Amino acid sequence: MRLCETLVVLLLTGSCAAAQGADAVAPAPLVDHHQHLISPSIARLWSQPAPMTADRLIRELDAAGIRRAIVLSVAYAFGSAWIERPADEYAAVRAENDWTAAQTARYPDRLVAVCSTNPLRDYALGEIGRCADDSRLRTGLKLHFANSGVNLRDTTHVAQLKRVFAAANRHKMAIIAHIWTGDDRVANPYDARDARTFLSEILPMAPDVPVQIAHLGGSGPRLDPGTRAAMTLLAEAVANREPATENVYFDIATNVMERSSEADAVFMAARMRRIGLRRILYGSDGPPNPLPADAWRIQRQKLGLTVAELEIIARNVAPYLPR
Repeated sequence: MRLCETLVVLLLTGSCAAAQGADAVAPAPLVDHHQHLISPSIARLWSQPAPMTADRLIRELDAAGIRRAIVLSVAYAFGSAWIERPADEYAAVRAENDWTAAQTARYPDRLVAVCSTNPLRDYALGEIGRCADDSRLRTGLKLHFANSGVNLRDTTHVAQLKRVFAAANRHKMAIIAHIWTGDDRVANPYDARDARTFLSEILPMAPDVPVQIAHLGGSGPRLDPGTRAAMTLLAEAVANREPATENVYFDIATNVMERSSEADAVFMAARMRRIGLRRILYGSDGPPNPLPADAWRIQRQKLGLTVAELEIIARNVAPYLPR
């Protein structure tokens, strides 16, 4: 193929060379908005080879050229629907939140801890209040609906989530929520109906704080039809400026991976553009997912965004991050 024909094809397809150009030019993100540390207790629970400490995370951020990270506690895991829970579950939750806080305090200018809990547990509101009183944890609250066994078609679950969101709002804590509920082990449904329940019933309970929806409203690279429908509804709600979405942001942690198809990457990029790139926050997630530098490289190469678009995302900083 002659050179001029090749250039026309690349311009029309958006493609591989454009992605390579973006890979070479796009700057490193200022902040990784979706990171985790893993205590020795969680490492045993999740069969991880070693804990993920603040020291190790800082080395990985340095390798990626990323200055700061939001560290989302995984204390919710002790209330998981998938494990045999500890005898004193709440003590384990408190200990994990406190361990995360102590680790991030080693690098106060670079790491910010976020408290977490299973929102359905009877201790949830108490733990939110305890975290709100701790200067190391008061920035925000991480909720993982799927891991916690949330079913957005269960009215008792919805009522409890409304109380939890209202409590975070009252304490001025940002909310980082993995709202996807579907999982083949617990068989909780997730599609546009569930996204609408979240938008119409739960989100309005936290009108005064930023709400970061993890993984673009999905669960990493998994794109079953229900998840596609939910993600599309969420993006349209923001694009149409529904009132409850005024303070909503989305992180893109693990939304595209090496194994993601071109069609899935195109779908993700279209949702990001529909939402508006100023609301898109870079995130890479914790082990066993790709390291921060690798995650950003994969996103640059696979999403097909322009250098200018990638630069917007790289420079975005969540409004809840202490300045």
